[in-house]
Amino acid sequence: MGFLTRFSLKNAFAVFIISFLLILGGLYSFTRLKVDLLPNIEFPQLSVEVIYPGASPQDINEQVTEKLETKFKGIDGLKKLQSSSFESISIINLEFPFDTELDDAEQQVNSFIKEAGLPENVQTNVNRFSFGTFPIFNISLFAKDNQDLENLVNEEIIPELNKIQGINSVSVGGMTEDILQITIDQDKATQLGLNLNEIKETINAKKFSFPAGNLTENEIQVPVRVQEKIEEINELENLVIQSKFVPNAPPVKLGDIASIEVVTEKPEITRYNEKESLSMAITKKQDANTVEVAEKVLAVINSYDDRLEYAIGFDSAEGIEKSVNTLVKEGLLGALFASIAVLIFLKNFRATIIAIVSIPLSLLISSIFLNQLDISLNIMTLGGMAVAVGRVVDDSIVVIENIFRRVRKTNKAMTDDLIQDSTKEILKAITSSTITTVVVFLPLGLVGGITGEFFLPFALTIVFSLLASLIVAVTIVPILAKFSFKKVPKEEKEGALQRAYGASIKWSLNHKALVIFLSIALLAGSGFLVKGLGFTFIPNEEQKLLVATFQLPSSTTLEKTNEVSVEVENMFAEQKEINDVTVGIGSRDFQTGLKRQNQANYFISLGDGVSVSEFIPELEKEMEEIVLSIEPDAKIGIQEQSTGGPPSNSNVNIDLYSTDLTALQDAAARVEDYMMKQDDLKYVSNNFSEKQKQVIVDIDPEKSAQLGISGFQILGTITDKTKPVDAGLMKLGGEERRVSITYDEKSETIEDLKNTVIFTQQGPVPITEIANITETEAFTSIQKLDGKIFARVSAQIDSNDIRTVSNTVINGVQNDIDLPDGVSLEGGGGSDETIETFTQLGIAMIVAIGLVYLTMLITFGQARIPFIILSSLIFVPIGSLLGLWIADEPMSVSVMIGLLMLIGIVTTNAIVMVDRIGQNRTEKGMPIREALVEAGITRLRPILMTAFATIAALIPLALTTSSGTLISKGLAVTVIGGLTSSTLLTLILIPVIYEVFFFRQVKKERSM
Repeated sequence: MGFLTRFSLKNAFAVFIISFLLILGGLYSFTRLKVDLLPNIEFPQLSVEVIYPGASPQDINEQVTEKLETKFKGIDGLKKLQSSSFESISIINLEFPFDTELDDAEQQVNSFIKEAGLPENVQTNVNRFSFGTFPIFNISLFAKDNQDLENLVNEEIIPELNKIQGINSVSVGGMTEDILQITIDQDKATQLGLNLNEIKETINAKKFSFPAGNLTENEIQVPVRVQEKIEEINELENLVIQSKFVPNAPPVKLGDIASIEVVTEKPEITRYNEKESLSMAITKKQDANTVEVAEKVLAVINSYDDRLEYAIGFDSAEGIEKSVNTLVKEGLLGALFASIAVLIFLKNFRATIIAIVSIPLSLLISSIFLNQLDISLNIMTLGGMAVAVGRVVDDSIVVIENIFRRVRKTNKAMTDDLIQDSTKEILKAITSSTITTVVVFLPLGLVGGITGEFFLPFALTIVFSLLASLIVAVTIVPILAKFSFKKVPKEEKEGALQRAYGASIKWSLNHKALVIFLSIALLAGSGFLVKGLGFTFIPNEEQKLLVATFQLPSSTTLEKTNEVSVEVENMFAEQKEINDVTVGIGSRDFQTGLKRQNQANYFISLGDGVSVSEFIPELEKEMEEIVLSIEPDAKIGIQEQSTGGPPSNSNVNIDLYSTDLTALQDAAARVEDYMMKQDDLKYVSNNFSEKQKQVIVDIDPEKSAQLGISGFQILGTITDKTKPVDAGLMKLGGEERRVSITYDEKSETIEDLKNTVIFTQQGPVPITEIANITETEAFTSIQKLDGKIFARVSAQIDSNDIRTVSNTVINGVQNDIDLPDGVSLEGGGGSDETIETFTQLGIAMIVAIGLVYLTMLITFGQARIPFIILSSLIFVPIGSLLGLWIADEPMSVSVMIGLLMLIGIVTTNAIVMVDRIGQNRTEKGMPIREALVEAGITRLRPILMTAFATIAALIPLALTTSSGTLISKGLAVTVIGGLTSSTLLTLILIPVIYEVFFFRQVKKERSM
């Protein structure tokens, strides 16, 4: 790369122009980067949702879920298949490896759905899962001055929001719906032999429009259309209806047997701080800029501030901006600290400016590449920049320091030739050290799953920044040195530090065995610290947004659920720790996406100073006192809102399998009770805990055949008695409304159902003559994993040692709980995935060391030299483990990435020293010991400068209070500790190891 230095010195102005253009391009690219919390990752998961109205969980399982599971098992590469069968809906989740082409998988899924032979009246929907599926906003809207808020939202706000590029969906809860309600007089309808489905068919027959060919008129074809419409309510009232089953029954007008009116329904209730509101949830497209979309959404809503008020219950953009600002602040502080460290060593302001110019240039150049690859500005890319800040100055430091040293040594003016020779002298060292650090990140591709996907932007950011810093060091730095210094400041005399270090090298070389023994003893001693560190995936971080829910028995009405919720909301209002509460009653369940009239969901925002871990149990106890006093069988839960991102893996799962559902429920209840008593667990959940009463109408096939009645006819008659019939949409009086047909008296009890009359060709027949009606209990859902019915009892681990807690819980369940016969057990959870990830990272580190060796072998051309350099890595754990122990940080993925980075960073110092040793021996003909001492004293300052610059840059990240992310305090502490210990040991140990590897030549030289 020496030609770059020659070209730069000869074409300084052109290089400055290129640099200026790169700065402009970098600034432009940086402003164009999409701002998001997390990398744009689509999970290799598909969710199939099948709606089968009116079907029980058992029917859903048999007629929908099992048929689809049988088909889906044949999909290429399917990793996991999990299904849940609820009343009226089946949800099947399919998980694939991360290298799966989801378009092909989704095509196979849609093809299998068509071939599965599902019932005719089902609706299917296939969804993908990504971070874009999480709402970026939950906004509560309130009307001003008697404004018709629903009309404003539907007619103006939603259309405006949908114009925003990047909006995926806008859904509003708490809306009312006007329905055309046709209430049939049941006694009159029975006398005439009419049922609701007949009335529905008659109405639908009057709203049709079909083409009927063409007429030719003056050689022009005119299309003919036949249509019949009902356009006014009075026309609907005059609609004549005739019974099919009672031919002698007189025809009757609909208005004679029914009342027709427009009624208002509210399928869900939403409030904000006890005040009625509309609740708007907004999701963005996967590749959209979250912050930009959020700003445009608020701009639209603010434009209606004269007609509405709003309150934000959940705002992911605010959290993103906070995280981004924190990392930017830490990066800037890191750059400042690195600059101060360089200034302390160089003791020259202009030289420091030249050295640190690589920081903004390198980061801006990396921004150009990030923009071209469409990588967003997120915690991973910003974390990469924050970590790279200290490392990108290393090459520039070595170059400027060597130029200064050579100029001082020759006592000549700063000429192009001298600058070029000075740069060339250390070119091999800085190139190999930079490439070494870069190749360390290549094995991250071996880390599969979501962890590898998350770290790709982080790794790319560092790689781009380091490569850019190398180019800057051999082009811009020499030019700036030439123009900034006509005369180099005098070098201070050899200081006490250099003299002491020179003496320590000589002593160490004379006591090699002792030095190696003490180093190994320190390494072994640090190993004892591992047990006390804990073992987790990502350190836990408290979230100030809670998700709470209570669920009443499945048959509970919306009105009853609302009454209970009012009591709970009153209690929330009295809690000083709570800032605001957004509630949805009858809205979608957070986990399943199902709408449940018996469930209330809450977003609870807490104050900044609240201890979440202490407050949640108190709040849960208050909720239990209210809800359980009203309904003892209710289920209650509170937990922190997930921020998305990589799984924390801080969960433990107990999966129970059995074909006996009653035994399975019993086993799940026992395990749940055991886990609730464990101090290190929180948020215990059981997916198999609820039963509800069910009425079975068992048809006698012989009697129904004798009377000429089909099972579907009986089904239709009973359905008419228990719920309204949806007759679709109808436009009357210029307003299009949904039409609902119902009896004036519903069947409320099993006795009412037994009094049902079925119309046959032989006349009316009581249902009890052709069917046996009994009452039983059935499960509200059936859960299956890979085709086997299972119950999962899961909990989050409230500890930074997830492996120990997970093993303790699993062993406790296996040994201390007596499970019913026929129930098998499997324990697992996040600990398994964490161990797998750690194993992959361990392999990546071994591969990284191999690549570093290969790089240095190519650079130095000797097999022994790379081993000498790599010996500095052996003692990295000493400082890293000690640092983690002092900072009370557990072993985590963040720590493992820090150790991986250290492979590249630490070898840099050894390369700089070993390169100088080689130059002394080959170019100056020095004996080995003399070459070692001279190289150590000469390279002491650049080694200390680069190490302290990197350490100083990471201090803000190490002191941060923001944890729980992959780029966290743990990574910074690991690098600082490991770099400190390895630098100190490298300065002593590398000369010792060098002499050990060349002991024959040393012995020969000393004997001469």
